[in-house]
Amino acid sequence: MGQLSSRPDLPVERGASGLLPLGLDTQRDGLLYVPVNYQAGHPAPLILMLHGAGGDAEGALGLIEGFAAPIGAILLAVDSRRETWDIILDQYGSDITFIDQALAQTFTRYAIDPTHIAIAGFSDGASYALSAGLTNGDLFTHIISFSPGFLAPADQIGAPQIFISHGKWDNVLPIDHCSRRIVPQLQAAGYQVVYQEFDGSHTIPQSIVRNAFNWFMA
Repeated sequence: MGQLSSRPDLPVERGASGLLPLGLDTQRDGLLYVPVNYQAGHPAPLILMLHGAGGDAEGALGLIEGFAAPIGAILLAVDSRRETWDIILDQYGSDITFIDQALAQTFTRYAIDPTHIAIAGFSDGASYALSAGLTNGDLFTHIISFSPGFLAPADQIGAPQIFISHGKWDNVLPIDHCSRRIVPQLQAAGYQVVYQEFDGSHTIPQSIVRNAFNWFMA
């Protein structure tokens, strides 16, 4: 449960650049951002970005898109099947299936660097990124979690590196009940965690996004 089967391989199709709809669903779909400097001969970093509750792929990409081009990263964002991610409502299911389809399509069309594949998210998306990232640590090399609420992996596979940020004055997912509990749990389990608190609420400052991207590419 919760496992993804898609893996990067040599692309067999030629993908376009720019901001592209996935075309996998007529209602709840997703977006792919491919920088114009992408070259098939140079595998690109990939970041899968997950939105918060009630959000969508467009909003998720808007949080980080400006930082992708300078590092040549491809960004993938999908809409949750319902108002938020499946594990938060019940258990792993339709969202994992859809994410797997989106990743498979991306790997078919673009050369991806297997040493730089991140799952990232904000709020409920951050909780899902942590949970699915640990469950699929043999695929994701990095996990970027902006203001997570909880941790619920189906398994712990591999050793992904983890970046977590949280606002000290977050009144949606209070830091004392969330990241200040999650981070010690991860460290006790042997994960390498970079943790950054900031003076702010339930948001992602641009400086934090920059730090996360610099960490990802280090």
